[in-house]
Amino acid sequence: MATHEAKIIHITIARNWREVYAFMARHEDMPLWASGLSSGLARDGDDWLAPGPLGNARVRFAPTNDFGVVDHLVTLEDGTQVHNALRVVPNGDGAEVMFTLLRQPGMSDDQFAGDIRWVEKDLASLKSIMETGKDR
Repeated sequence: MATHEAKIIHITIARNWREVYAFMARHEDMPLWASGLSSGLARDGDDWLAPGPLGNARVRFAPTNDFGVVDHLVTLEDGTQVHNALRVVPNGDGAEVMFTLLRQPGMSDDQFAGDIRWVEKDLASLKSIMETGKDR
């Protein structure tokens, strides 16, 4: 299998990385900053159901951990699976949040650029919430 083009999108957040991770690991709060999940998440066993712009999706998150990993596997209605690598790491007194976006097969340059902008917007929303304390 060939590798996909990848873009690592990151943002620095002026808040303790563990607090950022704790907020991001509360999956039910992801729709507050992850616009692709804006219509909410509903728990279904070990998974979460996410109605969204691409139809209903099933999301499986990495277990809570001490490493800042918020990876999640999204399974679309057609069975397509997309691994989303999402990490929080210490950066001095703050945090660095990194999302690895993989270009999916058949995705045009414009679609890939649009996905990059979408992730950048979502990470900016996360930064705003965390730096203003609106997560409390």
